[in-house]
Amino acid sequence: MSYSYKEWKKHCLETKESFLVLSFPAVQKLNVNVEMAVKNAEVQSKMIETIMEFCPKQAAYIGLMDLSVEAQAFGMEVQFSEREVPNAKGVIVKSLEDARALQIPDVSKNRTQVYVDAIKLVASRNKDKPIFAGTIGPFSLAGRLIDVSEIMIQAIMQPSLVHTVLEKVSTFIEQYILAFKEAGADGVIIAEPLAGLMSKEMVQTFSGNYLKKIIDKVQDDHFSVIYHNCGPSTVSSLEEIYSIQAHGYHFGNAIDLEDVLSKTSEDILVFGNVDPVKYFCDASKEEMDVKVKELFEKLGKYPNWLISSGCDIPSHAKWENIEQYFKSIEKWR
Repeated sequence: MSYSYKEWKKHCLETKESFLVLSFPAVQKLNVNVEMAVKNAEVQSKMIETIMEFCPKQAAYIGLMDLSVEAQAFGMEVQFSEREVPNAKGVIVKSLEDARALQIPDVSKNRTQVYVDAIKLVASRNKDKPIFAGTIGPFSLAGRLIDVSEIMIQAIMQPSLVHTVLEKVSTFIEQYILAFKEAGADGVIIAEPLAGLMSKEMVQTFSGNYLKKIIDKVQDDHFSVIYHNCGPSTVSSLEEIYSIQAHGYHFGNAIDLEDVLSKTSEDILVFGNVDPVKYFCDASKEEMDVKVKELFEKLGKYPNWLISSGCDIPSHAKWENIEQYFKSIEKWR
């Protein structure tokens, strides 16, 4: 499709369609498992197209959100599962020397290329609605390479180590996003959950500044960046988060969206935030209906809000709850 952010935003605000982070439950419809999906571009493309078929009321369709793939490209071990998303294990940066020696991977020579190829297949066959790819944010990726707890310490004790890694992972993420853009994606969701654990000053220094550089290189009216954060400190860092000037902001279910929206200009798109496990996996259809109603009653007064899941929906989610979610939107919006 000929994507225009301005036109898509107008459409979203008028229709109040959902921006559900939905891809992995399609394994149930295709009778495949998660490990097969994250290693095969054709399977991934069919999963996205399955979501298109069964969820036509989506504002956009989203590729698989696998935040291990970039870490694996840098050399981390990844544990695969038939049911759960892959999990990156271990630490590969333990010193400033390790950080300096870290090599920026080639997107085309790693599992990242599988994800690019999947988007290319979908984009070549479907022109109806926008297709968004997914990637991890720079601070969250650096945290995987250094260790989540250790990077918080090193950001204070040895910031040069953290910045050395951030420069390299940011270059890689930029190249990865540009590959998606060339493949035909209309945008990308950048998941930066680790930034939600930092103070606002640290958010700007170790996340926002790097994201702004990436966004300045990749985003235009024909390609959008959606920023995702689900950390508990997010609301206190809204000014820093909005300074990256993404086209939209997606927040996790641990965050009070009314608190966010009350502090947000109406020209900024905000997405969220039905708990993906509680309501899509564990709840009844009736409980899903009540939750959607509650969100519209609470947040419907904000014209820049679009309902979404708080994060990626697990592969074992109940399809009856997914279907109820869309029915409830039609009922209560």
